[in-house]
Amino acid sequence: MTTIPFGEAISVWWRIGVLSFGGPAGQIALMHRILVEEKGWVDEARFLHALNYCMLLPGPEAQQLATYVGWLLHGVRGGLVAGLLFILPGAVAILALSWLYVLLGDLAVVEGLFFGLKAAVLAIVAQALLRIAGRALQGLLKPLLALAAFTALFVFSLPFPLVVIGAGLIGYVGARFFSPADASAAVPLAPVTVRPGTRTAAITCLLLWLGTVGGLVLLLGPDNVFAQISVFFAKMALITFGGAYAVLSYVAQQGVEHYQWLQPGEMLDGLAMAETTPGPLILVTQFVGFLAGFREGLPQPGLLTATAGALLTLWVTFLPCFVWIFAGAPHVEKLRGHRALSSALAAITAAVVGVIANLALWFALNALFTEQIRVTNHGIDLLLPQLDSLDGPLLAIAVIACVLVFVVRIGILPLLGLCAGLGVAWTWLATTL
Repeated sequence: MTTIPFGEAISVWWRIGVLSFGGPAGQIALMHRILVEEKGWVDEARFLHALNYCMLLPGPEAQQLATYVGWLLHGVRGGLVAGLLFILPGAVAILALSWLYVLLGDLAVVEGLFFGLKAAVLAIVAQALLRIAGRALQGLLKPLLALAAFTALFVFSLPFPLVVIGAGLIGYVGARFFSPADASAAVPLAPVTVRPGTRTAAITCLLLWLGTVGGLVLLLGPDNVFAQISVFFAKMALITFGGAYAVLSYVAQQGVEHYQWLQPGEMLDGLAMAETTPGPLILVTQFVGFLAGFREGLPQPGLLTATAGALLTLWVTFLPCFVWIFAGAPHVEKLRGHRALSSALAAITAAVVGVIANLALWFALNALFTEQIRVTNHGIDLLLPQLDSLDGPLLAIAVIACVLVFVVRIGILPLLGLCAGLGVAWTWLATTL
């Protein structure tokens, strides 16, 4: 690997962070174009191996991929800079939008803005699903794994870790005993580069993370909202896989139904914010923490406690991402020639397509229908729409958005702008007629 000036790398990571719209599919494609095709800083095989490992981890795979590649290029400082710059632009933007949301959210124009953005998000989620499926589902086994993962999640509500680990085991066993044709053991490998201080960085990040959560619980008590935020999002960082698309249903269920920090419609507004800003879509959790602090923060709920809730959410959500990379990347690099492990990681990538499909359907059901029916019988836990609760105007804007995405092939920013304008126009008409 050629020596790359650290200053040049900083400018590239900043550029990637500012341009990282479109969810994980668009972000991974952006990094591939800049890092592999344009700069040639990593080769195709190494990039995909890193991606498959990041797909295995809980949390935002695109941000972890940036951290991994940054670590490859410049060690711990490279990983920290790449990971932080991938988050920073979107975090600042969502914090500003969160302030506007609570200050101006009762105005018709703001309500219309987010109404239209929800419709755009439906098209964007569908586009992301198709892009990731086209990249990950080659051959016969991988589409079957994706279908099985979708069924396990949507029909039976099985835990995410169980689905992902099961897919990995299938890929591993298949490589060990059936020698799949796509095994990559024969690919020439670049030498493994030793990066001093990586283990120390992993331990430091882990202690900071655990110290934050444990300290808040001990100092404030388990019923304090900031202690609840730290425990909840720390637990989320451990058990949720597949990035923001996979984590959304879990966060929505807990944040809306259990903690009652926000309403279902507000959760969709949060995702719309994350879609309009750069960075990982899991930044939607920042909005959840913001509303939790705004409504329940002590001693006096308000914008100050809301900002504290948002920053705390960012800290406990993203700090583990650096732990996973610094702790695991050196070992994963050494195992790049292990055919069975590579097949396991590829199988997990296929299963994640099913995870994203599950979220896409869940998101559509909650956006387009104001009421749902839950069917639970013989192990089935299935959410179905109440057909007479269909939101006609939202469906119409969503159809327009799909035409713009799949037929006109409009860019993400013009799409969001047009749908937001349609949402504002509809809300204005509805309030004046």
